Amino acid sequence: MQQQLDLIPQSVSRQPRSQLSLLSLHERPAYRAAVQPQACTVIELLAALIGGSQQLETAQALIEKFVTLQAIYNTRIEELIEIPGIGQSKAEQIKAALALGLRLTTESPERPSITSPADAAALVQNEMALLPEEHLRVIVMDVRNRVLEIVDLYKGSVNSSQIRVGEVFQVAIKLKASAIIVAHNHPSGDPTPSPDDVAVTRAIVQAGKLLDIQILDHMVIGQNGRYVSLKERGLGFS
Repeated sequence: MQQQLDLIPQSVSRQPRSQLSLLSLHERPAYRAAVQPQACTVIELLAALIGGSQQLETAQALIEKFVTLQAIYNTRIEELIEIPGIGQSKAEQIKAALALGLRLTTESPERPSITSPADAAALVQNEMALLPEEHLRVIVMDVRNRVLEIVDLYKGSVNSSQIRVGEVFQVAIKLKASAIIVAHNHPSGDPTPSPDDVAVTRAIVQAGKLLDIQILDHMVIGQNGRYVSLKERGLGFS
C-alpha cells in the first residue's frame, strides 16, 4: 500500500505544467491583448481568443498546422476541431473573430465615395483576396458615387454561362442607384482578365445602357495587392 501511495505524487509531478501557469498576470495573453494588442504575437492573440489553461499550446498547434491566419480563415470548421482543445463552439468563435478583423479594415463611419479603380479595389480587396473560390460582388452607388451597398452575388466559377445579367442589377434597381462596379476575385492570385471576364463585362455594360445604370468598372481582384481594372484596359467597355 505504501508503494502505491508513493507512486501517485510521482506520476502527478511528471505531468507538464501549462505555459500559461508559468506566466504572471501581466504576461498572460488576455491581459496583453487588452492592454497592448499591437505588441502581441499572433499566437498570443489566438491564445487570448481561445482561453482555457492550455490556450498557448492550442494556439501554437493551430499555427503549426495552418501556418497563416489566412489559412485558418479559409479552412473548414471540421479541420479546426481536429486541433486538441478546439471544439465546435470555439472553432466558430475563431472564424467569426477573423471575419470581424477583415471588416475592421474596410469599415468607414461614412459612406465611402469611389473616385478611382484604387478606391473600388480598396473596398473589397482585403477580404476577396483571401477567398478560396471565385466570388462576384456588385458595388452599388448613388449619383455622387457614394457606396449604398455591396452585394455578394455569385460564388463559384464566374463565367458568362452562369451569370444572369438581370440579377447583377436587382439591388441597384431596388435602391434606385445610378451606377455600379462589378468585382470578382481570382483565387489563383493572378488578376489577369480571362476572355470570359471580358464577355461578362460586355454583357453587363450593354444591359446597363438599357437600364440607364452606368457600369463604372469591372475589377478583377488578385492577391498581394494586385488587381486589374477592365475599364482602364478598355476590355468589354468599347
